[in-house]
Amino acid sequence: MLKAFSIVFVFASLGFIANHQFAHQEKSKTRPADQMIVTKIAADFASMATPEDNYKNYCAGCHGEKMDAFADRKWKHGNSELDLFKAIKLGYADEGMPGFDSAFTDDEIKDLVDYIVTGIKNVSRYNFKDSVRSNIFKTESLTIRLDTVVSGIGIPWGMAFLPNGEMLVTDRGGKIFRVTKSRELQPVTGGPQVVAQGQGGLLDIELHPDFKNNQLLYFSYSLGKKTDTGDLATTAVMRARLNGNSLEQQQNIFEALPYSKTRHHYGSRLEFDKSGFLYITVGDRGNTFGNPQNLKSHGGKTHRIKDDGSIPADNPFVNTPGAMPSIYSYGHRNAQGMVMNPATGAMWVNEHGPRGGDEINLVQKAKNYGWPLICYGINYDGTVLTEKTAAPGMEQPVLYWLPSIGPSGMAFVTGDRYKSWKGQLLVGSLRFKYLDLVTIKNNKVVKEEMLFKNIGRVRDVRMGPDGYIYMAVENPGTIFRLVPVKG
Repeated sequence: MLKAFSIVFVFASLGFIANHQFAHQEKSKTRPADQMIVTKIAADFASMATPEDNYKNYCAGCHGEKMDAFADRKWKHGNSELDLFKAIKLGYADEGMPGFDSAFTDDEIKDLVDYIVTGIKNVSRYNFKDSVRSNIFKTESLTIRLDTVVSGIGIPWGMAFLPNGEMLVTDRGGKIFRVTKSRELQPVTGGPQVVAQGQGGLLDIELHPDFKNNQLLYFSYSLGKKTDTGDLATTAVMRARLNGNSLEQQQNIFEALPYSKTRHHYGSRLEFDKSGFLYITVGDRGNTFGNPQNLKSHGGKTHRIKDDGSIPADNPFVNTPGAMPSIYSYGHRNAQGMVMNPATGAMWVNEHGPRGGDEINLVQKAKNYGWPLICYGINYDGTVLTEKTAAPGMEQPVLYWLPSIGPSGMAFVTGDRYKSWKGQLLVGSLRFKYLDLVTIKNNKVVKEEMLFKNIGRVRDVRMGPDGYIYMAVENPGTIFRLVPVKG
C-alpha cells in the first residue's frame, strides 16, 4: 500500500527535533535523558493521528488522497478485515508493498483497516443484487410506472421532442429515428456519416429554439478524416433542415481541432440557452495533458456559438491571441450530460472522471474546472494522477462521485406531474445502471436518491413537452416514460 520512504517523510519533523536536541546536549553536556523527550513527542504524535491522518500521511502518496477512489478496485489478496490487516502489517515485498509492523501498532493497523472498510462499503452499496422484475418502482416520495415508449434502438444517445408530440432519437451506430404518436419507429435519412467506433458515432440531437418555424436540427457526432498518418476523428456539429423524414441543407457548423487517432472522450452534449446560443461539450479525446488546459485546442472545453456556427462577440477568449474563440469554459474531462436550468438560465454539465471523481459542474464564463491539475479520482491503473483536489483559480465541482458512476444525460424536473421532485436534477448512470435524483438548494447538493436500480445503462434523460420525464436506456435500447402512480 505504501512506500517505505513515506515513513521517513512523515517523521522528518521529528528528525529535526531529534537533531536539535542532540546538538543541545553536546553544547550543554546535559543528560542523555533529554532524548526521552524526543521519544515521547514521537509517541504522542502517533497517538494523536487518526486513521484518516495515517491514510493521508502514509498511503495517499501512492494511492491518492481520496480513500474511496482507492477502495474501488479488484483486491488481489482479498478485502476482508483479516486480508487488509495482513497486507498492511506484513506487506507483499515482491509486489512493492512494504510491511508496516514496525511503523504501526496492531491497534493502529486495525483502525486503518476499519477506515478502508468504510470505503469498500461505499462502493458495495452500488452493487444492486436484485434484477428488475416489475415496471412499478417505489421511490421515497412517488410510485413510478415505467411505460415503454419504444424499444430496439441499439444505443439511444439523444432525444428531442417535436412540436407535434413526436420524438426524434439518435442511435450511436448512425441511425436517426422518428417515434410517432402510435409509437412506431420511422427512419430519418440524410444524417451525418459517422465514425461508429469506440465511444464515437451519432451522438446528441437538439432542436433550434424556433424549430416550429425553421425546422432546423443540430447533431453532434464523430467526424472522420483520412490522413497519411492514419484515420483520425473529432467532435463535429451538423445543422440540417427536417423535411418529413429526411434531412436537407446539411452543414457542419463546428469542428473540434485537433483531430485525433483516439476513439473516446468526444463529449458531445448540445444545449441552447435563453439567448439562443448553442453550447457544445467536447471531451479531452484522451489527450489529458495536451488539451483541457490549452486554449489553442477545442478539447476538454465547453463551447458557445451562434445558431449558424459564428462566434458571439462576448465569448471570453475572443480577443486572446491563439485561443479558440468558441471556448466558454475549460479544464473539463468528458462531459456527456448538459442541461440549462429553466428557472435560472444557468448551464449545468456532468462529466466523467478517471477512477473516481465524476463531477457535476455549474458552467460559468471563462472558468477553469481544473482537469487534469486537480481531480478527486486516480488513474485507472491505480496510480496517482494528481495529489491536488483544489488549486487557486480553479473551480470546485458542485458534486463529485466516489466511486465513479459514469454519468450521462441530465434534466431538471419541471411541471406539476412530479411535485415532490420539482426543481431537482436527474442524472443517468452508465456504470451502475440507475437514475440519480439530485436535490439542489442554492446551487449545492443536499441529497441523492438512486432510482430504478439495475434498469440498464441510462444514457439520456429529458423532460418532454407533455410534462413527463423520458429516459433512454441501453442494451436493449429502450425509451421509457415515467408515469406517476396515484395511491
